[in-house]
Amino acid sequence: MAHGIEIVEVATSAPPVVYAGPVDRVLAAVNHAVVVVSSVALVIAAAVLSYSVFARYFLHVPTDWQDELSVFLIVGAVFMSGAAVQVRRGHIGIEAVVAIMSTRVNAVRQVLVDLASFLFCAFFAWKSFTLLHEALVEGYHSTTTWEAPLWIPYSLMAVGMSLLSIQILAQVTAALVGRRARP
Repeated sequence: MAHGIEIVEVATSAPPVVYAGPVDRVLAAVNHAVVVVSSVALVIAAAVLSYSVFARYFLHVPTDWQDELSVFLIVGAVFMSGAAVQVRRGHIGIEAVVAIMSTRVNAVRQVLVDLASFLFCAFFAWKSFTLLHEALVEGYHSTTTWEAPLWIPYSLMAVGMSLLSIQILAQVTAALVGRRARP
């Protein structure tokens, strides 16, 4: 009978990252810069939310803009860093099926999953650019007292999903051409 959390060993090493061509190197540089900026955005969002709680509770000061600024920062960090997570295959994956499949069948499955993911992300990027265009042309603003322009989160969504689409397409291309990762 166990009386606590049992330690289970899990393989935590990420699959090797392919940096074979100039597109891969550019994506790697962009992903690195985006991860750094996204990390800073998350720290700023945490600081703003902490200030908001402190100001409301102890100072009884209304905080109109803090929540919305934090949402914008978090949305930007999540969408913009999607490609950097994808390059390490860090998104949610179901590995139960992989164990019962042969290596060749699993490779085909991975390409098909990546193609479906690419189509979804490309569609999402296109719709995000549509929202961005509407927000710019119509001058959409949030309905809060801060009235922040909505082109800000829509542009972060559009660019982030475009980067993710490009990253997935690069991985599909690498799989189809048969490039292997260098250790």
